[in-house]
Amino acid sequence: MTRALWFLLKVAVVIAIAIWLADRPGTVSIHWLGYAVEAPFWVALLVTLAALGIAALGYRLLRALILAPRRIRRHSRARRRERGYRALTQGMVAIAAGDAPTARKMARKADGLLNEPPLTMLLSAQAAQLQGDERAAKQYFEAMLERPETAFLGMRGLLTQAIKSGDRVEALTLARKARALQPNTPWLLNTLYDLEARAGDWAAAEGTLQQAIQSGAIPTEEGRRHRAVLLLERSFEAERRGRADSALSHAQAAHDMLPGFVPAAVRLARLQIAADRPKQAAKVVERAWRKSPHPELAELYRGLVSSYDPLARVRLFQKLVRQAPDSAESHLAVAQAAIDAQLWGEARQHLNRAMEIAPSRRVYRLMAELDRNERHDEDAAKDWLAKAVNAPEDPVWTCDSCGAVSHNWGGLCGHCGAFDSLTWKSPAVPVPLMEPTDIPPVLARPATA
Repeated sequence: MTRALWFLLKVAVVIAIAIWLADRPGTVSIHWLGYAVEAPFWVALLVTLAALGIAALGYRLLRALILAPRRIRRHSRARRRERGYRALTQGMVAIAAGDAPTARKMARKADGLLNEPPLTMLLSAQAAQLQGDERAAKQYFEAMLERPETAFLGMRGLLTQAIKSGDRVEALTLARKARALQPNTPWLLNTLYDLEARAGDWAAAEGTLQQAIQSGAIPTEEGRRHRAVLLLERSFEAERRGRADSALSHAQAAHDMLPGFVPAAVRLARLQIAADRPKQAAKVVERAWRKSPHPELAELYRGLVSSYDPLARVRLFQKLVRQAPDSAESHLAVAQAAIDAQLWGEARQHLNRAMEIAPSRRVYRLMAELDRNERHDEDAAKDWLAKAVNAPEDPVWTCDSCGAVSHNWGGLCGHCGAFDSLTWKSPAVPVPLMEPTDIPPVLARPATA
């Protein structure tokens, strides 16, 4: 409807102009070089308009001829770019599908069609990695370092290669260079922190950890635990260097940060015992027992109360039961003290309670010891020991990363070098023991100032 009205309006305007010209007749005369031309005004107007139209058309044709080569080149470049991006897309799809030959073919095609090295180099590097050609991939990543816009991508590729090959020294160097380019990248902060911790550079790892927590790369609660582990490792390091005060202060800070963290409590209590502070050590054990009853804490407590008579020791261990009555460890600790004091009924009562809460090999072994000492019943003791064989494994420090187990806790797994991976639990399958101090040479801790 609108278009029809617009057309009628234009027709009306033309008619109005025609009527206006008809009401005002006249002639136009042109005298040039001895020639004279006369024509009605409306004819002269039509001729003028026609001449202008022909001139405009000629100008457009001439301009089109002049610009034709440029437009042809532009169209050709657009077609090449379109084909290049299509090849790039097909290469990415091939990477996702694991089709290495197609990915590399498309990478070469895209590289020939596109003048955008950042995209094609990344695709070429990924295609080379997919084919297992790490040397070619490394060359592409190194070439990316030469361009500011791709330097970080190249650094990430080289870092990934170094970690994959086990060259953690090179990986740590690359991670620190990458942080200089992108200081707040979450995955990089996590990687750098892990590498510094595995290298035993505890002070640097603590600084990176703080930055990772502030940037949100590591949750606050997880960061608190990691920091407690770092403080414990710094405590061990200070002790090796003969700085007892620093060792104690680091252990105290770790325990204050996580009162229920058994390694921190054990470490602090042992240092306080070494500093001839048995009362403070006992308080540390009792404080930690409320949150995390543990046989290492019980062993420390047993040593702290060894000067008391057997009955007094039982009463002191009963304090631990009151702090954690639903823990099998509490009842096992009292049962052991009761056996030492020859309070057979007390011992049996707590062992039965421990068996109800969490039957384990240690419970059955203590039952065997009880029957052997109280009743001198070797047959009953053997029955308990036979049950122990089929009972659930006793908890040990188990690496969540590789599954290796250890009797002693450490910040680094002695088998795979993972940081803060040892947890107190029963292993899924029996595996050889690996002490945290048996760190592979590639993960050996450098001396720090």
